[in-house]
Formats: sequence, structure tokens, C-alpha cells
Amino acid sequence: MRAEYDSAADAISIVLADNARAVRGVEVHERAVVDLSAEGPVAVQLLYPGDGIDEPLAAAAARFDLDAEAIEAAASSALAAPDRAINLDVAERGAPA
Repeated sequence: MRAEYDSAADAISIVLADNARAVRGVEVHERAVVDLSAEGPVAVQLLYPGDGIDEPLAAAAARFDLDAEAIEAAASSALAAPDRAINLDVAERGAPA
């Protein structure tokens, strides 16, 4: 998973699937869009994260059965290091480390 906070755009992009091409976006919250490929979600776009990340990310997770904790961790990491790409390895719950 890769996340980046673009401070000029005031937006976070969370890439869920590398090398996947989005064919459309679905608004799941007034500040969140999930980009979809033919196979499913490939990215989450979050606008104005300073207004809060929990509600829009929870809406994305609920709508597309995404790992809410993982995308929240990605968004928080991106905010902590603005204008740089953050790569996260998130194991399945219960998977060996």
C-alpha cells in the first residue's frame, strides 16, 4: 500500500493495488472517492484531511470491504510526512509477521 499527502492539493491518495488502472471513481463521502478497476478498488482519494479522516475512510471501507485500520494507518502516515510517498506493508489479521 502506498500513500501520499499532497499539501498543495490538500489531498491524500492511498494506492491499494500497484499497476492497476482505475476505470471509474465512486464518491463514498463528500470528501472521499474510491477508484475502481474492473477487478475492484485500486485507490482511495481523500480531500481536506484536516477536516478529519475517520468518517470518510470508514465510508470507503464499509462500501468496499476495505481494511479500515490499514487505510487509516496509511492516511495518518502520509499526513506525518507530507509531499513524500509512504509505503506500508500491512499483513492480514492473524498472519505471521
